[in-house]
Parts: sequence; structure tokens; C-alpha cells
Amino acid sequence: MIASGPLMDAFVEMADTLVDEFDLIDFLHHLAEHTAAISEASSVGLLLGDHDDRLTFMAATSSSAEHLELYQIQNLEGPCLDCFRIHQPVIVTDLSKAGGRWPAFAPLAVSKGFHSVHAFPLRLRDQVLGALNVFGVEQLPLDDADVRVIQALADVATIALLQERALAAAETLTQQLQGALNSRIMIEQAKGVVAQSNGVPVTEAFEQMRRYARQHHALLSELAVAMVTGELDPKDLRT
Repeated sequence: MIASGPLMDAFVEMADTLVDEFDLIDFLHHLAEHTAAISEASSVGLLLGDHDDRLTFMAATSSSAEHLELYQIQNLEGPCLDCFRIHQPVIVTDLSKAGGRWPAFAPLAVSKGFHSVHAFPLRLRDQVLGALNVFGVEQLPLDDADVRVIQALADVATIALLQERALAAAETLTQQLQGALNSRIMIEQAKGVVAQSNGVPVTEAFEQMRRYARQHHALLSELAVAMVTGELDPKDLRT
């Protein structure tokens, strides 16, 4: 059941990215969080494709969702891969019956407490940039209206991604997305540095980085470089 309040907040924020300063990594995490809020799902994950259409993990609202997204990539099996390939939503209400379709992924998802999964393409006409995965701890049904709303959010997010360099050629967009994938590697390294230095889990380390970046109007990618190179003390993130 779609929640109307969070839905309005999500679309307002997606629209703001068309004119506001744009931090791609933070934007994708916001997209995952908004999707979880409006769909009342337990977890959401997001994958983006590079210039060779190889999917890469970019955002998740929980460590379980992150693990499942990475598992899909490593094993070339799962709803996000199917969704990215066919350019259409993949709706599976009962994962316990999806073993024939995903013999490795479905049992793993169930073992992590998920019983439904729905994947939505980040698409504009015939161009698909990635896929959004919505996980439910219950056998969560989605009616046609729910599917249309979540797909609309994914479509608006795709437009925001494309709009970031709207006047540039397609090659520039590809370079931007590839740069985001490279930034993700640096951010993962920085999360480890912050977690070890501040004695917190990596999820809290990332939240510290996000808060600090917003407070200081810095890009997450730039902050990550400062963390890894030692230019910024991780302890400064705790306040």
C-alpha cells in the first residue's frame, strides 16, 4: 500500500535535483530510502550499469539488501538482472515459490527473512540505467497502481540522472556514471577507514560521512578521498 505523505516528499526531492547541486551517490541513497518509505517495504537496493552494461551495487537501505544485490551480480541471477535485461518491472510476491526461476538467489533471500521482491528499471524510453529492488519481509502484494507509482518514481529518478548533464552528449553521461561507479570504490574504502578509526559499524560510518558532507556542502566522493588520503581526520566526523 503506497503511503501518500512520503510519496509527495519523494517527488518533490526528485524534482529539486533538476535545479539544485547534485551529489549522485547521495541522490541514489535518497532514492532507495524514499522507495522504502512509500512502498512500506523492509529494504531497498539499487544497481547501476556501466558503459558495458555491467551492473554495479550503488545503494541499499540495509546490509541484507546490499548482500543480496552483490550476490545477484556475482552469480548473474536475480530480479534486478532480469529487470535490467527485459526493461520491465519484475514482480514476485512469494519468493518461496521462485526457486525454479532463481535457484540460488531465492533461497538466500528467504534465509535473510525476505518473502517478496519487486524490481523496477531506471529507464527512459529504450534506455535503462539500472534497477531498483524492493524487498518485503511478508508476501507483499503490489497492485497495478502500486507498480505504476514506484515505476514513476524510478522514471523521475532516471530523468534526474540524465538531467545532471542534460546539455552534454551521451558520451558525457556515460563518463559521469562511470565516474560515480569509481567514486563508489573510494567511498567503500573511506567507510572502512572511518569505521576502524571511530569504532563504529560501517553503516554508521557511512551515515557520519553523509552528515558531514551535507553540513560542509561537500561531495561524498571528495570527502572519501580526504578520508583515505588522511587529509581529514575521521574523528572530525563524530561531532
